Amino acid sequence: MDRWLWAVRLTKTRSDAAAACKGGHVRVNDRPAKAATSVSPGDEVRARVGDKTKVVEVVRVIQKRVGAADAATCFIDRTPAPPPEAAIPVARRDRGAGRPTKRERRVLDKFRTGQL
Repeated sequence: MDRWLWAVRLTKTRSDAAAACKGGHVRVNDRPAKAATSVSPGDEVRARVGDKTKVVEVVRVIQKRVGAADAATCFIDRTPAPPPEAAIPVARRDRGAGRPTKRERRVLDKFRTGQL
């Protein structure tokens, strides 16, 4: 498992892949996977890499690290799209407008606390 994660470039290093497996961040077919777990075509792999969870389907098993274009053909990315983030308006001042006046500061404070 750790070798495959590293070979298809889901993790930067093989030791990162092994640490993810040891920490319980990798699941194969909804079962926790150890670093020595073998994968086969058709398996679903869930791996938490950084702050994102990747869901991939194994198409081809490789043992050695290959180029990025070849690695992309070894799995199908089934990761769901992230939810759309609500656009939060940001209070901005014109560049060179100087220090805000007392009235402008009060308006900004109301805006930040949600009273406006």
